[in-house]
Formats: sequence, C-alpha cells, structure tokens
Amino acid sequence: MLHLLGIRHHGAGSARSLLAALGEIKPTAIVIEAPSDGETALPLVTDKEMSPPVALLFYDMDALEHAVFYPFAEFSPEWQAIQYAMKHDVEIFFMDLPQTHQIAINKARALALQQAIEKAQAEATSLEKTEETSTDTSTVETQETPPADISNDTPNTEDTHVKTPLNYLDPLDLLAEAAGFKDGERWWEYMVEQRSDVGSLALFKGIEEAMTALRETIGNALYGDNEERQQHEVLREAWMRKTLRQVKKAGHEQIAVVCGAWHVPALAQEVPAKTDDAVLKGLPKAKVQATWVPWSYERLTYASGYGAGIHAPGWYQHLWESHTKPEQRAHHISTRWLAKVAKHLRNQVGIDAPTSNVIDAIRLAESLAALREKPVPDLEELNDAVLASLCFGSETPLTVIYDGLMINNRLGKVPSTAPTVPLRQDLTRLQKKLRLEESPDNKELKLDLRKDTDLTKSQLFHRLRLLDIPWGKFLSAGSSKGTFAEEWRLQWQPEFSIRIIEASIWGGTVLEASTRFVCDKLEKADDLAVISQLLDNVLKAELPKAIQVAMRCLEAKTALAHDVTQLMEALPALIEVLRYGSVRRFKTDSIEHVVTTLTTRVCIGLPNACSTLDDDAARAMYQHIVKMNSAINLLQNDNLSGDWQATLLKLVHQIGLHGLVGGGCCRLLSNAHVIDSESVATLLSLALSPANDPNYASSWLSGFLQNSGAILLHDDALFQLLDQWLSQLTADTFIHLLPLLRRTFSNFAHSERVRIGERAAQGAQSVSLTQMITTQLADNNVDNIKNVLPLLAKMLGLNYPTVTEG
Repeated sequence: MLHLLGIRHHGAGSARSLLAALGEIKPTAIVIEAPSDGETALPLVTDKEMSPPVALLFYDMDALEHAVFYPFAEFSPEWQAIQYAMKHDVEIFFMDLPQTHQIAINKARALALQQAIEKAQAEATSLEKTEETSTDTSTVETQETPPADISNDTPNTEDTHVKTPLNYLDPLDLLAEAAGFKDGERWWEYMVEQRSDVGSLALFKGIEEAMTALRETIGNALYGDNEERQQHEVLREAWMRKTLRQVKKAGHEQIAVVCGAWHVPALAQEVPAKTDDAVLKGLPKAKVQATWVPWSYERLTYASGYGAGIHAPGWYQHLWESHTKPEQRAHHISTRWLAKVAKHLRNQVGIDAPTSNVIDAIRLAESLAALREKPVPDLEELNDAVLASLCFGSETPLTVIYDGLMINNRLGKVPSTAPTVPLRQDLTRLQKKLRLEESPDNKELKLDLRKDTDLTKSQLFHRLRLLDIPWGKFLSAGSSKGTFAEEWRLQWQPEFSIRIIEASIWGGTVLEASTRFVCDKLEKADDLAVISQLLDNVLKAELPKAIQVAMRCLEAKTALAHDVTQLMEALPALIEVLRYGSVRRFKTDSIEHVVTTLTTRVCIGLPNACSTLDDDAARAMYQHIVKMNSAINLLQNDNLSGDWQATLLKLVHQIGLHGLVGGGCCRLLSNAHVIDSESVATLLSLALSPANDPNYASSWLSGFLQNSGAILLHDDALFQLLDQWLSQLTADTFIHLLPLLRRTFSNFAHSERVRIGERAAQGAQSVSLTQMITTQLADNNVDNIKNVLPLLAKMLGLNYPTVTEG
C-alpha cells in the first residue's frame, strides 16, 4: 500500500506528525523526495560525527560552477524519515530526478541561452553596419527594421539554473487567502505545524485533498509563463512515479512516500509507465559527484535566498526539542523559549530581565494566543510579550534576539570519512594542527607573528584569501612600528565547501594550490599595481615559488613602465612588502632596490605629470600623492623622504599647478615640518590673493585643509587670512563657491565645525587656541618644553625639525 505523506520542507510540526504516521504505518520502504543519485551518501548519516544542519552537495566534476545543495536540519521531515529508517532497518529510496540529468539539462540551457545572446548581438551589429553604409535616404526608399529585442527572452544572468528568478505562484498563498490568512506561511503554521487534535494519517489525508483541489483549480498557472520550470516539474514527477513503480516491483507492501505537499496529487495519479518513459527518454547526462558538507541555520532562512527557506530556524529547533504531552505543550514552549530570551538579554544586551517579568511575559503570550484562537503561542505572540514585558517597548533588543535565538546560527559537522577532494583533507589537517574550528559566528583572533604557530595561522589565512576562500577577514596589522601583530575576524560560510572543490584544480594542498593559482594570475597581469599587490599577498602567505615569479614579473614590468601614476599606484604595496619582510623572515634587498628606483623615477617625473590637470585628473593625482606620502613616511628612509619632500616643495612653487594639488602638497610639507607656519601663511596668502581665480583659491584651500580644520584652530594667522578672503568675495562669487566650501567644511569633525563657527562669530576680537596655550605656558620654562618635543615627536612617529645653532 502506498502512503503519500505531504510535508513542508524544514517544518518541525511536519516532522513530528511524520514520525507519528510512520509509527502507525510501519513501512517496509521509505521513499523520499531527493535526487536518486544521492543514495550513495546515505551510509554516512549514521556516523557519530554527523551533526545537522548539513547539506547534500552535488557538483559537476567537469564544470564545478554547476553545483546544487540539498540542506537538512535536525527538524527537517526528510532527515527524520532517514533517521527512522536507519533505526528500524527500513530500506530507503530517493525518488527525485537525478542531478546527473538535472545539471546536464541546466548546462544545455545555459549554452543555448549564451548562443542566442551571441546570435542576437551579431544580428544587431550587422544591422547597425548596414544602416551606416546605406545610400542616400532622400532618393532611395528604405524600410526600417528595428533591432532585435532580446530583453524578454534572454535574462541577464551568468548561471541561469541558479540565479534566474522564477515567476510562479506559491500554492500555499492561495489557500491562505481563501482561509483569511495573510500568507501561506501563517496558514501552514496554524493548520499543520501547530495541530495536535488531529491524527497523523488524517492530517496527511487532508493535505492530499487540499493540494488535489488546488492543482485541479489552477493547473499549470502555478508556473506563470515559465515553460522551462513547468517542463522541469514534469520531468521530476515522471521520475518520481517511475521510482515508485520500481519500489513496488521489489516486493514492498507498506511504502511511505515523503515529499513536498504540492507533488502528492501527481504521485497519486495512475499514469501509464509508457507515458513517463517517453517523457524521460533521451535525457542528457553529466558526471556528478555527491557528498555531505556542513550547513548553517543562517543559510536556511528566506533572507539567504534559499527558495524553501524558513523565517526562524532557531525557533523551529526549539519547537522540535519541545516534545511533551499535548495538554502541556503550549506552556512548555512558552516557558522554555522566554527563559532563553531572558538569558540572552542578560548576557548579550545587559537588560536585567527579572524572573517576575519573565512570568508576566509567559502569561501575556498565552493570553494573546487564546485571543487570536491559536492552539499554542508562536513567534508573533512571544515577540509581542517580550517587547512589552522585557524590552519595555524598545524594539532594538529584538534584533539581538533575532540573530542569537531565532536564527541561532548553528553550523553542522560531517564525518571526516565523507568523500572530498585532497585540498579539503589538507585544510582539515591544518585546522586540527593549528586548533582552528569552523564556526558561523564572527570570532576575532589576534596573532603574534613572532610565534611560529601564529605565523603559520597567518600564512594559512592569507593563502586561503588568495584562493578566494575568505575564512579570515584581515582587520589590521598593528601599529606602524609593531608589525608583528595581526588581527583577523573569522567566520566560516557553507559555500566555502564548493570553493574548495573549485580551487582543487590548482593542487592537492593549500600551499600547492595557492602557489599555482597566484603564479597564473601573475603571468597574466599587465598592471604594475596588480603585480605589486600580489607580491605583497604572496609574501604574507609565505609562497617561495610565487615570490620568485612575482619578482621576475615586477622587474620586467618596472623596466617598461613610464606612467608616473602607475608607478605611484605600485609603490605603497611594495613598501608594505618592505615593512613585513623582517617580520616574515624574507630578505628584502631586491625589493628595496626596486622601491628606491621607482621612488626616484616618481620624483623626477611627478612635476611634469602634474601640469595641465583638469578637475577629475587633479583629484586622482591628489589621492596618489597622499597615499605615496603615507607610504614614504611609513618606510622611514631619510634619503627617500628627502627626495620626496624636495619634489613636493617644487610642486608647491610650480606655476600652473592645479589648486587642489598645490594646497595638498603644502599641507603635507607643513605636517612634516619642512616649512614653518610663516611660509604656510605666505603660500596661503598668495593662493587666496584677489588676483587669482576664486575657483583656484577654493581648490587650493580644499587640498590644504585635507578634511581637518584643526590647523585653523591652532594658527591664528591662517584663520585671519581665510576670514579676510571670504569677506572680500562678491555675492555672486560667494554663491558660486559655496557648494565647494560647504563640501570642504562638511568633512571636518563636528567639534571642529562648532569651534570654528564660534570663533568666526566672535570676530576679530577672538583669541586663537595657540594664543590661549601660549598665555597659559608663559610662566613655564619654555626651554624644558622644547627639549621634550623631539622625543614626543619620535614616540608619535613624526619628523621634528632639528635646529642647529650657529
């Protein structure tokens, strides 16, 4: 006898009802809606290391970008059906269309789509050329032909079988609308998940009747105009019926079929075998591998893009764990959940959440459920109760509850014996050696590169980043002086499993794969900045062979590079290499030679490169100069710093220089104490001179202030010059320059803007901060203070001018 048990994927109530129904049926075979070629992975389910959530991964061994995940949580009905079968020694069958066919079909569709796009583009190009070469239209009549419109037939997508949105109705929404619910999720929760007054078999019989009536009413309208989706479902259901015939033929009498509720009517139909065989004839095949991979509750949510996702996996896990007698279930669910919420609020938010308030919240939730005619309180009632009794009307703590409890970002585990590529095995070995665990939660990790273990961890994270597996996000490398420290934020994502498989084509170990991958990128790189950045990355990853390739490519590109901006883009990354070299035990002599050569070439060519710049080019050059200056200061090489500062000084006095670049160079020289305050005041006075174009003056001022107004607060002469310049502007000129001035001052800190405004309001009688400090220090020993300044500047990493008394 065939028992069709229509379930909702990842429904805790469905799983509970399913187990009760299986207990009544006592099946000899359980048939589950999952790809048939996934049966080979079933023996690993009983392994002690297996811990859901996990996913059954299918991937094309010849085209790894074609991959499909089938997630299972502990409360998923399919997972519980598998567990029941394993426990009671019941034979299991997967009945869905094998992925060896599904992936091949999707590949063929993607290829056909790409060919259609290329053909349409070629026709459009040919039509444009025909129109361009047409004869005089005044004497020859022509019929206009519109260009091919491919917008409706060719969606803009790279992988149609994964990313193309499907425009079809949700059948549960239609039932929900008829029953007066706002969506299918609420309807299923109320009618199925929360029911305890209906026998299990009767419940599934009711689901079958409802879905049968629905399919008879709407037919293929469920899929809209998506013919591919409709044909795909026809193939799937034909294969399901074919599998059921084979199970019956094997002699099984009590067969339990676990499938999505929508498919139940199709499986109940008596369709001739010849009809299904004709539909399935000639299906293409792909070479597909199946294995288990860890999954997370976050990836089970709707927000992750998962089509069969649920709103709150952590809540469903709580429902699954709340097994008790029906008459006690409502109170049991509320009490345990609100106890978890109170604990979470105390530990994560700092809210007191006393026991008396928790009791009030329980009573309020149960009362709300009774008023709304619900058998048990669900998240809607519980959240309302928490908001009123524990959060005192503030919705902010609910965000923490959502992330920590309702989502409950648990990460599953799979056995080490699960089929996988050598690269995954090597990564697992390194994780055990370095005591690193895969976790879906953000975890900050501080490393001391002077320790061998921490240095190896850093190398592993950098190698994985090169392979586009960003398990670790690099936060900082310590201060400019102490480069031995690194900070990382670790978070493992389930999709890293497929990225590991993709990266395995480069090698069987992390070291081998990252080396080959980055060497290939270096050989293909044409940009000097890209090569220098890759050199920095491979140095941090400690890839000796890749470092040699990077140096060879760098020397070859450097010899041919003549663009000053390209050289400036490359230098900061190279200086980072010098900074890390001593810490990572890498000889930097060759890098130092390249940096010296490139810096000299930049200093020689920069003045000419800065001539005749328009506004956009000036902004780009300004950013290059600022980054170059920071890199030179970080290097702390007196010879290179002197050459660079001499170049900036030359730029400041260069005729025809864009104001933004000139003002920026003046500020950099002032910060480095290369020019004193009197020279700065002279340059500012010249820039703001009435003889200059107001646009030039405002650009110079924008470059000089550099998102900081502190210099105006500390230097009274500069403030007075700026105030005088603004006062002399005509009304029309002021209105013209106002947007640029507002943009310049808006980048200041709020406190700086307030103090500048207060000082401007006081007028000429205001006293500068420098004058105030000078007055307060008048009675102190100035010579002793001056003796401290060089040491203080050295501690802050600044250059303090040395004055030689003659």
